[in-house]
Amino acid sequence: MATPRSVTLERLAYTLAAPVLAVAPNIYPDSPVNQVVQLAGAAGIGGWVLAAKSDEPGAGRKILRWTPLVLAAAVDVAAKTTTDWGPYGMDGLLAAGWAVAGYLVMPYSRHSRRRHRPALAAPAPQPAPAEVLEEPVAVVDDGADLLTREVRLLWENAGMPGRTHVVKATRHPGQRHDMTILLRATETGRPITGLTEAAVAAPFAVPSSDVVLSEVAIQPGRQGGPGWMEAHITPDANQRRRTKPTDQEKWTDRVASPKGGAPGSELVHTTRDNERGVTFYRARMADPTDTPRIDLSKVCRGLGLPDDDSRVFVLVEGAEFLISVFDTPPLSPTFPATRELLTPDPKTGMYVCGFSITSQPVHNFVFQHDKNAAKHGLVLGVTRGGKTQFFAVTMVAESNAGQIVWLSSCFKDEKTTALGEYIDRQGITPLYMARQLRAAKALCEIRAEMPWAHDGKPHDYKPGDPRCPYKQLNVYADEFMTASQDPEYGEFIQADGDALTVMGLKYGIGFNPAGQSPFAHNGFSTEMKDNLRQNSRPVIFNMGSPGATRKAAEGTMENAYDVPTIPARYAPKEGSAIERAMAGEAEPENGVSTGGVAVVVLDNGRAVLMKALYVDFDTDLADLFPSEVNRLTDHEIAELEKRGLWFDWSEPEPRPGEFWPEPDEDDDGDGKPRRRGGGGKGGGGRGSKSTRRAEPKVTSPRQALEAIKSLTDA
Repeated sequence: MATPRSVTLERLAYTLAAPVLAVAPNIYPDSPVNQVVQLAGAAGIGGWVLAAKSDEPGAGRKILRWTPLVLAAAVDVAAKTTTDWGPYGMDGLLAAGWAVAGYLVMPYSRHSRRRHRPALAAPAPQPAPAEVLEEPVAVVDDGADLLTREVRLLWENAGMPGRTHVVKATRHPGQRHDMTILLRATETGRPITGLTEAAVAAPFAVPSSDVVLSEVAIQPGRQGGPGWMEAHITPDANQRRRTKPTDQEKWTDRVASPKGGAPGSELVHTTRDNERGVTFYRARMADPTDTPRIDLSKVCRGLGLPDDDSRVFVLVEGAEFLISVFDTPPLSPTFPATRELLTPDPKTGMYVCGFSITSQPVHNFVFQHDKNAAKHGLVLGVTRGGKTQFFAVTMVAESNAGQIVWLSSCFKDEKTTALGEYIDRQGITPLYMARQLRAAKALCEIRAEMPWAHDGKPHDYKPGDPRCPYKQLNVYADEFMTASQDPEYGEFIQADGDALTVMGLKYGIGFNPAGQSPFAHNGFSTEMKDNLRQNSRPVIFNMGSPGATRKAAEGTMENAYDVPTIPARYAPKEGSAIERAMAGEAEPENGVSTGGVAVVVLDNGRAVLMKALYVDFDTDLADLFPSEVNRLTDHEIAELEKRGLWFDWSEPEPRPGEFWPEPDEDDDGDGKPRRRGGGGKGGGGRGSKSTRRAEPKVTSPRQALEAIKSLTDA
């Protein structure tokens, strides 16, 4: 192999320069040659310094380039410094060593260019392998239309994405760019894999969000399955969908999405009722086994609806639900009570007690036709929520059905006093309530022994049976929670109320307490609450907050379905609260009270929002009630009198021995009463009360027996 010319020239330069480095400093010390060599060495040292400070790669190579100059200057200085040729001819030896080093290293020719290698060491070039071209897939001309051929051309230019072939392209009606293309795998029997929306969108220059891939169903004359796929390319439709979406598209994109107000649902249809001024959105879960999880506020924002509890309501039934959007609050109007609405059906005992948000009549019953028994009642709500108004509605219906009504309350009230003119008995104070419940409890024993005329034997109560010798009795206890916590008579009220809920229905006696809480620590024992819930339709008015109302409703339901919200007031949102805050404007008025609006728990445990009928106490109520007041039979009154339970219950003080046993004489026989903790028939005794009682007057064998049982040494 030939030596490169640059190497040959560099070696020749080293050979000729070596004698000069050895001779010049010794023969001509002040020769310009010495100065040139030393300046070249100084330049080499400067190159070393710059190369060492540089951050660029190749610093060692740069230092090696300058090494011959620095070493030449060193040899020149050493030869100039030594005497003559130095010991053992050192000057000549140094010059010769410098030439030999340059001859072997060749710094300039070997390292003058980056990544340079000697030509002799370079590998011989190898010929590039011949490129193997894949044979194009032969596509049979199937007489496709122009659109399909154009799409196939774009598809082939894109490299047949996903190794698929375009079978057919179909333009969407009325659209310029929207189409559906039918794809199949180019290899028979291979499934389509790796095909993405982006790969389909790229050949047509549309966003990947405008492409939807779907499976192909098997149809007559066409295959399907994993080897086939449809791609829907809809840039025009999506542009319209983003700017002017339909209700169905709004629902799919904003409501049914995973972060929407009703994820996993689908809109069935939208209905507008102009007469009632309401729009209905009926929807269902895509999976019928799912339970709707509805965030009403999110649904309203997704559909662009007013997020207002007084105008937007949701009704859930299994996997379906209905959202009602009213133009005006549907429960703000007043629904006057009429004799027609409050006359129960003689067979079923059902009557209209109010109207729901959808203007549907809400029914209640005066007896349980399917259970062949009387009914209980449970009414809850805070003060001025509408409890007494609802009492009037139910009392009118029961009176029109020929039933007897008793009413007691803790505090004097204009409405309860007015109702007292049209019912059998009405009174105030916890003492009156305790007497009322004791008499009703005793009436169960009396009716259990009353013979029926057709066979002379006692029977259980049967609603609507003309052979029954007595009428249904409905006992109302307003503010029962407060009365049951009375320090003197609360114990008797709660005990007799519990007993009446258990045994009353069999003898045609229903108990209807009202209060502000349905829980045990407020007088409603678990036994009482369960019996009331199972044998009535609980009515819950505003409990002070949506959370308290929901909790009270769930406490009366077998299954805690979604409980509708009762707004504090009918106050539709006006404008933007943010803009009012920035402008310093006052907030709008509170609106109209929601008194009379209640949650009714129906027989299947579903809660419905309704507005109760309105009874105007400023007018004559005789048009609602029957002309005659329904009362007990003479036999029942006589039996109650025998027991000392039928008298004017409004007497301010209890009768001797009525609730507590009379005091006994002490051991000294001085006749002074002593406190006793024992109780009579009514419950536990009160020693403080017994000290103020006179001696009992025994007027019947029953009272004598009770007096004997009350003795401590009996």
